[in-house]
Amino acid sequence: MIDITGKRIAIVEDDIASLRYYETLLRETGAEVTIFRNGREFVDAIGSSSFDLVFMDFLIPLVNGIDCTRAFRKVNKSAPVIIVTAYYSEQTKNEAYIAGCTEFNLKPIFPEKIFMILEKYLEKKREFRFTE
Repeated sequence: MIDITGKRIAIVEDDIASLRYYETLLRETGAEVTIFRNGREFVDAIGSSSFDLVFMDFLIPLVNGIDCTRAFRKVNKSAPVIIVTAYYSEQTKNEAYIAGCTEFNLKPIFPEKIFMILEKYLEKKREFRFTE
């Protein structure tokens, strides 16, 4: 199991089944997980909260994933934003990258992919030193 204790992850998702899926997978990682059920909640929290990684649904109520990503990028240029959506078009994908997303993934997103993303962006890199 990956250990990302102390890392802060935002999940911006309105689908209950998807939220439970993320919660189940992330429970054992040690990460602090904050859930936002719509884009307005997330945008309102941006100024007072900091996140190390964001899982963002594309089609969420009130403020869509693209606009949420744009707003987040105004205050945080470096934390990865992972767009996860069941709706795909080249235009949608291009808009997501232009807005500042780091990755664009289609649902369903399997556990292996989620853990790969967490390892890639959040897990501390181990240093190997040669001793004589």
